[in-house]
Amino acid sequence: MTKAAPEWTGFQESRPYGSKYDLRTDFVMVYGISEDLPERIEGWRKAGYTIHLMTGVAWGEYQDYLYGRFDGRDHWDEAQTDRDGKHILHGHDVPYMAPTVAFSEYLATHIKRAIDAGAEAIHMEEPEFWAAGGYSEAFKREWRNYYGEEWQPPHLSPDAQYRASKLKAAMYYRALDRICAQMKEYSLVTYGRTVRFYVPTHSLINYTQWRIVSPEAMLVNMPACDGFIAQIWTGTARTPNVYAGVRRERTFETAYLEYGIMQELTRGTGREMWFLHDPIEDNPRYSWSDYRRNYRATVVASLLHPGVSQYEVCPWPRRVFEGRYPTEDDTGKEGIPIDYATVLLTVMSVLRDMHRHDEAARAAAAQNAGTAGIGLLLANSAMYQRGDVLTPEEAEREAFKYDGTTTTDALSEAQRELLDWSAFYGLALPLVKRGIPLRPVQLDNILTFPGYLDDYRVLLLSYEFMKPEHPGIHQALGQWVREGGVLIYAGDGSDPFHAVREWWNRGEGRRSYERPDDHLFDALGLGRRPAEGEHRVGEGAVLVLRTNPAALSRSPEGAETVRDSVRSALAIRGEAADYAEHRALRIQRGPYVVVHALDELDAADPVVLEGAFADAFEAELPVLSRVALAPGEDALLYDLDWREDGRAPGEPAILLSSSRIRDEAIGTEGLSYVSESPAGMIVSTRIRVPAEPRRASADGAVTECRYDAASGTALIRHAGSPQGVAVAIEW
Repeated sequence: MTKAAPEWTGFQESRPYGSKYDLRTDFVMVYGISEDLPERIEGWRKAGYTIHLMTGVAWGEYQDYLYGRFDGRDHWDEAQTDRDGKHILHGHDVPYMAPTVAFSEYLATHIKRAIDAGAEAIHMEEPEFWAAGGYSEAFKREWRNYYGEEWQPPHLSPDAQYRASKLKAAMYYRALDRICAQMKEYSLVTYGRTVRFYVPTHSLINYTQWRIVSPEAMLVNMPACDGFIAQIWTGTARTPNVYAGVRRERTFETAYLEYGIMQELTRGTGREMWFLHDPIEDNPRYSWSDYRRNYRATVVASLLHPGVSQYEVCPWPRRVFEGRYPTEDDTGKEGIPIDYATVLLTVMSVLRDMHRHDEAARAAAAQNAGTAGIGLLLANSAMYQRGDVLTPEEAEREAFKYDGTTTTDALSEAQRELLDWSAFYGLALPLVKRGIPLRPVQLDNILTFPGYLDDYRVLLLSYEFMKPEHPGIHQALGQWVREGGVLIYAGDGSDPFHAVREWWNRGEGRRSYERPDDHLFDALGLGRRPAEGEHRVGEGAVLVLRTNPAALSRSPEGAETVRDSVRSALAIRGEAADYAEHRALRIQRGPYVVVHALDELDAADPVVLEGAFADAFEAELPVLSRVALAPGEDALLYDLDWREDGRAPGEPAILLSSSRIRDEAIGTEGLSYVSESPAGMIVSTRIRVPAEPRRASADGAVTECRYDAASGTALIRHAGSPQGVAVAIEW
C-alpha cells in the first residue's frame, strides 16, 4: 500500500493531544480502544499527524469482556494462570489473556471503531504468553483441540512444557492472523481502503530471557502482517547476564543483540521495521542520570544496525516530559531537566534524518565492520524451553514472573540463574565484548529465504537451549558448510529437552535420533557423534565443542574458548588475518558518527576520535575537535567535515536541531526556516554559515546566537512551539 506521507518516526500515546508532548513526528499511535477513541484520534489528526491505533493483543482495559458485559459470558477462565492457580496480571483487573477465538472476535469489534474513525494502520501489541502459564481452563480446552489428547501440567516434564509453549505460540499466531485478515477485509469492503497491520513485539532474545512465549519468527509467514516495531529499551536491555563469570547489567551489549535479532523479522521480506527507543522505562524508581546513560546506550546500539532507518522515538512521551522521578539523593522527585529534554529532541531529529543515509551507512558498514560475517543462530524454540520443569517436591516452590519492573534482588539465586539464560550469552557476549560485530541469525528463516546465509562466513550453533523445528534446516546448513562456511557447534547433550517428542526421535530404526544434533552431524556426513575438534566437510568445516555453552559464560577462559573457535574458523577459510578485536563498535551513517567504547577489557584507555564534530548528546551541540570516550561511554556526533552531495564547501545549511525544520529558505544575506517542537522546550540548532551572523530572531524577537569561527557554524537557541517558530539569521 502506498502511504499518504512518509512515516520515518512516530510515537505512541494514550492521552489526548497535549502541546508539551507533541513530538512533531510523522505519525502517532493513539493507544487503547476506550470509548473516547474517536475524540483522541481527532485531536492528534488536527495537529497534523498520520493516525495509527495501537492496542494490546495480550492485555488491556478489557473488563467489559472479562465480566460478561460484551457477550453475556464471564471470561476470567481465559486469563493466563500459573500452576498455583493465580492469574498472571499486568495490573488490577488486567490479566494477560489466552488468545481464544472469542477474545479475537472481541478485539475485532473495537478495531472496527478505529478503522471507522480513519486510522490508517493498526498495531497489535505484545502477543505474550508467559511460560509460567498454561493452567487456565481455556488453555486446557485449547490443548485438547490442538493435540487431541488430555491436557498435561506443563511443569511435570520437559515434553509437556515444550508442547505447551508451542501451543501458546500457535494460539497467538492464529489470533493475529485472524484479526489482521478480517479487519483488512472489513476496511476494503466498507471504505474501499487498505489498512495496514503491524506487530510491536519484544525481541526473541528478551522474550526468551524473561520466559515469555510469542510467535516471533512465525509472523514472517503471516500474509496480513505488514511489519513490526522492535520494542527494545532500557527495561529489556538492562536485564543482567553473565560474562566471564560476572553477572551484571550490560545494557549496550544486550540491546545490540536484541536489535540485531529483530532485523531478521524483515530482512529480505520488504516489510517495515521500526526500532523503538524509550528515554526512561517502565520502572519509575531510577534517576534521570540513570535513564540518560542507558538511553544513550540503546540509541547507539540501534544505530549500529544500518538495515533499519525507521524509529518509534518514544512510547508515552507524556510520562517523559511531564513525569517526575527520584532525585539523585533520593530525597524527592523532579521533572525532566530542561537540557535533557533538548537532547532528547535532538536525537529524535537525528533519527528522522537517518533514512537519507541508508546507502552510505551500508557501504560504511561493509568497509569498516572488523570481523564481519560472524553469526549466532537462534530459533523460536528457545522460548519453548524456559518454563519450570519440576519434581513433585519442587512443584511446591512458587512460580515466578520477571518483567523488568522489579530488581532481580527479589529473586532467589536459582531463579536468577534461570533468568540469566547463560547458554545463549555464553556464546554471544565473548565476541561482542571484543568489538566483533556478531549478528544473531534466525534459524527458522533458513528454509524460508534462499540465500539467507550468504552473508556469513562463520556460524555458531547450539541445541542445548533451543531445537530445530524442521529437518530441512540441516540440509540447508549442510549446503552452506559444503560451499565454504564454517559451523561451530557447542553442546554436550545434557539438555533434558532433547527428549521431547519431536521429529528427530519419532522415526523408526536408523531414522530415529536421540538428539537433534545427531541428525545434524549425520546430514553433514560425520556420523551421529563426531569427536571434539575440526571436521572438514566439502569446502567448509565443522568445529565441535563438547561443552554446554552455559559453562562458557562462567569464566574468562570460557569466553576465550569462544573467541579461539572463531579464530580457528577463519583460519580454516584462509582468512586468519581478518580476525580483529576492537575497543569500540563504530559506524558512520552519512554525517552521523556512532560509537560505543567497550568496557570489561584488560586496558581502560579511552577511545579517542579526532576531527570536527558537533555533539548530539549535549544540549548546546558543542563543537569538538577531540572526543575521548571512557570504557562504557557512547557518542552520537555530527561530522562537520562531511559534505552532502551537491552542496558546495561552506554552503549554508542546517546541520543539527532539536526541532523539526520546515520551509527552509537560503538567500545571499541570510537563512530562514520554521522550527517545530513541543511547547515549553528550549530548541538548539547548529547551522553552517558563511560569516558571523549579525542578527538572529525567533518570531521577530532577537534570540541567542553564538558563532564558532573555527567550524564556521552558529548555534541558535529559542523557546519551542508545536505550531512553529519563524527563525531568521542575517549575515
